[in-house]
Amino acid sequence: MTRFFDSHAHLADPAFDADRDAAIARARVTGCEGVICIGESIAAAERAALVAAAHPGFCWSTAGVHPHDAADFEQARDEAAIRQLVHGGAVAIGECGLDYHYDHSPREKQRAAFAAQLALASELDRPVVVHTREAEADTLAMVLEAGSAGIRGVLHCFTGSAALAEAALGVGWYVSFSGIVTFRKWDGNDVVRLVPGDRLLAESDSPYLAPMPHRGKRNEPAWVSLTVARLAEVRGTTAAQLGEQVSDNARRFFALATGAARPVG
Repeated sequence: MTRFFDSHAHLADPAFDADRDAAIARARVTGCEGVICIGESIAAAERAALVAAAHPGFCWSTAGVHPHDAADFEQARDEAAIRQLVHGGAVAIGECGLDYHYDHSPREKQRAAFAAQLALASELDRPVVVHTREAEADTLAMVLEAGSAGIRGVLHCFTGSAALAEAALGVGWYVSFSGIVTFRKWDGNDVVRLVPGDRLLAESDSPYLAPMPHRGKRNEPAWVSLTVARLAEVRGTTAAQLGEQVSDNARRFFALATGAARPVG
Protein backbone atom coordinates (compact mmCIF):
# COMPACT_ATOMS: atom_id res chain seq x y z
CA MET A 1 0.00 0.00 0.00
CA THR A 2 1.33 3.44 -0.97
CA ARG A 3 1.85 5.82 1.91
CA PHE A 4 1.14 9.50 1.30
CA PHE A 5 0.27 12.75 3.05
CA ASP A 6 -2.56 15.15 2.20
CA SER A 7 -0.95 18.56 2.60
CA HIS A 8 -4.14 20.58 1.98
CA ALA A 9 -7.70 19.53 2.78
CA HIS A 10 -10.76 21.49 3.91
CA LEU A 11 -11.95 18.81 6.31
CA ALA A 12 -13.66 21.45 8.44
CA ASP A 13 -15.96 22.29 5.53
CA PRO A 14 -19.66 21.55 6.10
CA ALA A 15 -19.43 19.09 3.18
CA PHE A 16 -17.87 16.68 5.69
CA ASP A 17 -20.27 17.27 8.57
CA ALA A 18 -22.15 14.02 7.94
CA ASP A 19 -19.13 11.70 7.69
CA ARG A 20 -15.93 13.51 8.68
CA ASP A 21 -14.65 10.74 10.93
CA ALA A 22 -15.49 8.12 8.30
CA ALA A 23 -13.61 10.10 5.64
CA ILE A 24 -10.59 10.25 7.93
CA ALA A 25 -10.85 6.51 8.55
CA ARG A 26 -10.98 5.87 4.79
CA ALA A 27 -7.87 7.97 4.33
CA ARG A 28 -6.00 5.97 6.96
CA VAL A 29 -6.79 2.60 5.43
CA THR A 30 -5.78 3.89 1.99
CA GLY A 31 -2.28 4.75 3.21
CA CYS A 32 -2.64 8.37 4.27
CA GLU A 33 -0.24 9.25 7.07
CA GLY A 34 -1.65 12.67 7.86
CA VAL A 35 -3.79 15.59 6.74
CA ILE A 36 -3.31 19.33 7.01
CA CYS A 37 -6.78 20.72 7.72
CA ILE A 38 -6.92 24.20 6.21
CA GLY A 39 -8.42 27.21 7.94
CA GLU A 40 -9.23 29.57 5.08
CA SER A 41 -11.15 31.95 7.36
CA ILE A 42 -11.08 32.57 11.08
CA ALA A 43 -14.28 30.56 11.54
CA ALA A 44 -12.93 27.72 9.39
CA ALA A 45 -9.63 27.80 11.29
CA GLU A 46 -11.47 27.43 14.57
CA ARG A 47 -13.34 24.42 13.19
CA ALA A 48 -10.10 23.02 11.75
CA ALA A 49 -8.49 23.26 15.17
CA LEU A 50 -11.30 21.11 16.56
CA VAL A 51 -10.75 18.53 13.81
CA ALA A 52 -7.03 18.45 14.62
CA ALA A 53 -7.73 18.10 18.35
CA ALA A 54 -10.05 15.16 17.67
CA HIS A 55 -7.40 13.37 15.58
CA PRO A 56 -4.03 14.12 17.21
CA GLY A 57 -1.00 12.92 15.32
CA PHE A 58 -2.99 12.56 12.11
CA CYS A 59 -4.64 15.95 11.52
CA TRP A 60 -3.09 19.37 11.96
CA SER A 61 -4.69 22.76 11.34
CA THR A 62 -3.76 26.10 9.77
CA ALA A 63 -5.18 29.60 10.21
CA GLY A 64 -5.58 32.40 7.69
CA VAL A 65 -7.88 34.46 5.49
CA HIS A 66 -8.50 33.52 1.85
CA PRO A 67 -8.16 36.23 -0.82
CA HIS A 68 -11.86 35.87 -1.60
CA ASP A 69 -12.53 37.30 1.88
CA ALA A 70 -9.83 39.97 1.86
CA ALA A 71 -12.40 42.76 1.58
CA ASP A 72 -13.48 41.93 5.13
CA PHE A 73 -9.93 41.50 6.48
CA GLU A 74 -9.44 43.70 9.54
CA GLN A 75 -5.77 43.62 10.37
CA ALA A 76 -5.83 44.07 14.13
CA ARG A 77 -8.78 41.74 14.69
CA ASP A 78 -7.76 39.00 12.27
CA GLU A 79 -4.06 39.04 13.15
CA ALA A 80 -4.99 38.64 16.81
CA ALA A 81 -7.22 35.69 15.96
CA ILE A 82 -4.53 34.02 13.83
CA ARG A 83 -1.93 34.54 16.56
CA GLN A 84 -4.25 32.89 19.08
CA LEU A 85 -4.84 29.94 16.77
CA VAL A 86 -1.11 29.50 16.18
CA HIS A 87 -0.47 29.60 19.91
CA GLY A 88 -3.13 26.88 20.12
CA GLY A 89 -1.31 24.65 17.65
CA ALA A 90 -1.91 25.81 14.06
CA VAL A 91 1.13 24.73 12.05
CA ALA A 92 0.91 27.27 9.20
CA ILE A 93 -0.56 30.60 8.14
CA GLY A 94 -3.17 30.45 5.39
CA GLU A 95 -4.73 29.70 3.09
CA CYS A 96 -4.00 33.21 1.91
CA GLY A 97 -2.82 34.77 -1.33
CA LEU A 98 -4.22 36.37 -4.48
CA ASP A 99 -7.11 35.43 -6.77
CA TYR A 100 -7.67 37.70 -9.77
CA HIS A 101 -9.90 35.18 -11.54
CA TYR A 102 -12.99 35.76 -9.43
CA ASP A 103 -12.00 39.12 -7.89
CA HIS A 104 -14.40 38.55 -5.00
CA SER A 105 -12.33 41.14 -3.15
CA PRO A 106 -10.64 44.24 -4.58
CA ARG A 107 -7.11 43.47 -5.66
CA GLU A 108 -5.51 46.10 -3.43
CA LYS A 109 -7.26 44.57 -0.42
CA GLN A 110 -6.10 41.12 -1.47
CA ARG A 111 -2.50 42.33 -1.62
CA ALA A 112 -2.80 44.05 1.76
CA ALA A 113 -4.28 40.97 3.46
CA PHE A 114 -1.65 38.72 1.85
CA ALA A 115 1.19 41.03 2.93
CA ALA A 116 -0.12 41.12 6.50
CA GLN A 117 -0.26 37.33 6.68
CA LEU A 118 3.22 36.97 5.20
CA ALA A 119 4.46 39.28 7.94
CA LEU A 120 2.67 37.13 10.52
CA ALA A 121 4.32 34.02 9.13
CA SER A 122 7.68 35.68 9.67
CA GLU A 123 6.81 36.88 13.16
CA LEU A 124 5.41 33.54 14.30
CA ASP A 125 7.96 31.37 12.46
CA ARG A 126 5.35 29.40 10.58
CA PRO A 127 5.22 28.51 6.88
CA VAL A 128 2.57 30.10 4.70
CA VAL A 129 0.08 28.26 2.46
CA VAL A 130 -0.54 30.31 -0.67
CA HIS A 131 -3.44 30.33 -3.11
CA THR A 132 -2.80 32.04 -6.43
CA ARG A 133 -4.96 32.21 -9.53
CA GLU A 134 -4.45 34.50 -12.52
CA ALA A 135 -2.29 36.79 -10.38
CA GLU A 136 1.15 35.64 -11.44
CA ALA A 137 3.02 38.94 -11.59
CA ASP A 138 1.93 40.13 -8.15
CA THR A 139 2.28 36.66 -6.62
CA LEU A 140 5.77 36.26 -8.03
CA ALA A 141 6.87 39.65 -6.69
CA MET A 142 5.46 39.01 -3.22
CA VAL A 143 6.83 35.47 -3.03
CA LEU A 144 10.30 36.64 -4.04
CA GLU A 145 10.23 39.38 -1.40
CA ALA A 146 8.93 37.00 1.28
CA GLY A 147 11.34 34.21 0.41
CA SER A 148 14.28 36.60 0.41
CA ALA A 149 13.23 37.61 3.94
CA GLY A 150 13.35 33.98 5.05
CA ILE A 151 9.62 33.27 4.98
CA ARG A 152 8.87 29.66 4.04
CA GLY A 153 5.88 28.79 1.90
CA VAL A 154 4.07 26.50 -0.49
CA LEU A 155 2.16 27.32 -3.66
CA HIS A 156 -0.80 25.02 -3.19
CA CYS A 157 -2.90 23.36 -5.92
CA PHE A 158 -0.41 24.65 -8.45
CA THR A 159 -1.64 25.41 -11.97
CA GLY A 160 0.64 28.33 -12.75
CA SER A 161 3.57 28.83 -15.07
CA ALA A 162 7.01 27.31 -14.93
CA ALA A 163 8.37 30.82 -14.31
CA LEU A 164 6.29 31.23 -11.15
CA ALA A 165 7.22 27.76 -9.91
CA GLU A 166 10.91 28.38 -10.57
CA ALA A 167 10.79 31.73 -8.78
CA ALA A 168 9.22 30.14 -5.72
CA LEU A 169 11.60 27.20 -5.77
CA GLY A 170 14.50 29.62 -6.08
CA VAL A 171 13.72 31.13 -2.67
CA GLY A 172 13.26 27.74 -1.05
CA TRP A 173 9.49 27.35 -1.35
CA TYR A 174 7.54 24.15 -2.07
CA VAL A 175 5.01 23.40 -4.81
CA SER A 176 1.92 21.24 -4.25
CA PHE A 177 -0.24 19.49 -6.85
CA SER A 178 -3.85 18.34 -6.59
CA GLY A 179 -6.15 16.00 -8.49
CA ILE A 180 -6.10 18.47 -11.39
CA VAL A 181 -3.00 16.61 -12.65
CA THR A 182 -5.28 13.66 -13.49
CA PHE A 183 -7.67 15.73 -15.63
CA ARG A 184 -7.62 15.21 -19.39
CA LYS A 185 -7.01 18.90 -20.06
CA TRP A 186 -4.05 19.17 -17.66
CA ASP A 187 -1.02 20.41 -19.59
CA GLY A 188 1.46 21.13 -16.80
CA ASN A 189 3.56 17.97 -16.75
CA ASP A 190 6.72 19.93 -17.49
CA VAL A 191 6.16 21.89 -14.29
CA VAL A 192 5.56 18.66 -12.36
CA ARG A 193 8.94 17.42 -13.58
CA LEU A 194 10.88 20.58 -12.75
CA VAL A 195 10.01 20.56 -9.03
CA PRO A 196 12.87 18.98 -7.04
CA GLY A 197 11.90 15.82 -5.23
CA ASP A 198 12.49 17.36 -1.81
CA ARG A 199 10.17 20.31 -2.58
CA LEU A 200 7.14 18.42 -3.88
CA LEU A 201 3.82 18.07 -2.04
CA ALA A 202 0.51 16.39 -2.92
CA GLU A 203 -2.94 17.40 -1.78
CA SER A 204 -6.64 16.79 -2.17
CA ASP A 205 -7.98 20.35 -1.72
CA SER A 206 -11.07 18.39 -0.71
CA PRO A 207 -14.01 18.69 -0.91
CA TYR A 208 -13.00 20.19 -4.27
CA LEU A 209 -11.17 18.87 -7.35
CA ALA A 210 -11.69 15.13 -7.04
CA PRO A 211 -9.19 13.28 -9.24
CA MET A 212 -10.19 11.00 -12.07
CA PRO A 213 -12.14 8.73 -12.08
CA HIS A 214 -14.06 10.51 -9.30
CA ARG A 215 -14.22 13.93 -10.93
CA GLY A 216 -17.49 15.68 -10.13
CA LYS A 217 -17.89 13.96 -6.78
CA ARG A 218 -17.04 15.35 -3.37
CA ASN A 219 -13.31 14.89 -2.97
CA GLU A 220 -11.67 13.40 0.13
CA PRO A 221 -8.13 12.75 1.39
CA ALA A 222 -8.17 9.03 0.52
CA TRP A 223 -8.11 9.91 -3.17
CA VAL A 224 -4.73 11.66 -2.93
CA SER A 225 -3.41 8.16 -3.67
CA LEU A 226 -4.64 8.66 -7.25
CA THR A 227 -2.89 12.01 -7.52
CA VAL A 228 0.33 10.48 -6.19
CA ALA A 229 0.11 7.70 -8.76
CA ARG A 230 -0.25 10.21 -11.58
CA LEU A 231 2.59 12.40 -10.30
CA ALA A 232 4.80 9.32 -10.09
CA GLU A 233 3.95 8.36 -13.66
CA VAL A 234 4.81 11.84 -14.93
CA ARG A 235 8.08 11.91 -12.98
CA GLY A 236 9.12 8.41 -14.01
CA THR A 237 9.11 6.83 -10.59
CA THR A 238 6.86 4.53 -8.57
CA ALA A 239 3.85 5.57 -6.57
CA ALA A 240 5.43 4.01 -3.49
CA GLN A 241 8.58 6.08 -3.86
CA LEU A 242 6.77 9.32 -4.62
CA GLY A 243 4.24 8.78 -1.85
CA GLU A 244 7.00 8.29 0.68
CA GLN A 245 8.72 11.41 -0.62
CA VAL A 246 5.70 13.70 -0.36
CA SER A 247 4.91 12.33 3.09
CA ASP A 248 8.42 13.08 4.32
CA ASN A 249 8.34 16.50 2.65
CA ALA A 250 5.06 17.44 4.33
CA ARG A 251 6.37 16.50 7.75
CA ARG A 252 9.50 18.57 7.17
CA PHE A 253 7.70 21.57 5.67
CA PHE A 254 5.12 21.80 8.46
CA ALA A 255 7.68 20.82 11.15
CA LEU A 256 5.41 18.06 12.38
CA ALA A 257 8.14 16.34 14.35
CA THR A 258 7.58 19.00 16.98
CA GLY A 259 4.18 20.25 15.80
CA ALA A 260 2.25 22.39 18.25
CA ALA A 261 4.96 22.08 20.87
CA ARG A 262 7.29 24.21 18.73
CA PRO A 263 7.84 27.65 20.30
CA VAL A 264 5.94 30.49 18.68
CA GLY A 265 8.20 33.22 17.30
